[in-house]
Amino acid sequence: MTLGVLILLFVVYQLWGTGIFTARAQENLKNKFAKEQKQYAAENDTVGPVPTTAKLPARPAPTTTTSPYSNARPPIPTPPEGDVEGWITIPRIGLHMLFVEGTSRDDLKKGPGHYPGTPLPGTIGNAAIAGHRTTYLHPFWGLDNLVPGDDIIIETFAGSFDYRVSQNWFTVKPTDVWVVADTPDPQLTLTACHPKGSAAERIVIKAKLVPAKSTPPAKPKPVVVRTGKARATQQAALADGLSGQTRSLVPSVTWGIIAALVGLAWWWTFRRWRHPLTWLIGVLPFLIALFPFYVYLERALPAGY
Repeated sequence: MTLGVLILLFVVYQLWGTGIFTARAQENLKNKFAKEQKQYAAENDTVGPVPTTAKLPARPAPTTTTSPYSNARPPIPTPPEGDVEGWITIPRIGLHMLFVEGTSRDDLKKGPGHYPGTPLPGTIGNAAIAGHRTTYLHPFWGLDNLVPGDDIIIETFAGSFDYRVSQNWFTVKPTDVWVVADTPDPQLTLTACHPKGSAAERIVIKAKLVPAKSTPPAKPKPVVVRTGKARATQQAALADGLSGQTRSLVPSVTWGIIAALVGLAWWWTFRRWRHPLTWLIGVLPFLIALFPFYVYLERALPAGY
């Protein structure tokens, strides 16, 4: 019975307790984003560029028309991994949350994370963002409720960008990286584990920028081909996010032993002095020792959520 209660408490911690860290991180990111947004606005010209025109081949007579995204602005600077990038808002599922650069395990504890190597939101190309579905405030819990036509609003230092879901959600294998392949036009891809509580598949949402409701997109940065150590580092970060942190095994075992010793002391004391007050006095130190054990244990387990 005791083991059963401990397992249930661990499930409760995974579903709701992990949100404590995300909520705290979101508050820190909120203050940082507000400061950096003011700094970016002061350092950059906020006046949009004048659209250019391109001549079409003349048949009876020459005509002109505006080239798609010919008024694209310079590339948006990429923040360091783990740093805030902007807000993601999805009215359909009530999501309004800050997202960060990076998809490692530590990055996704703060909120949704932008895939390094894909264009930034608000840039020409396929920007990709990942997020949790059942833990750490489960930002992408309701992705399966999105339908074509729903809005996904991204706000970054460079402006506000309205993406519209372009097709029904679908699932792929975790190895199907083609879903984040680049595109010639501004698009957005959201991914999360599927089904809820499992990492067997990935749910994918595709959306396209609505130019009339958005800041003009920026030009993409030159493609950097990652080789050698840089590529290995990126792959290690992704593997760490899915496979668990082995460095958390020792702390989890240590705190497990401490929690067990505190629990045995609590049990012995209650057996000696059977009184409700004895039980209440013992439960507090036991829960205090149990919490860090759950924290490190959760980090050591595969991120199947």
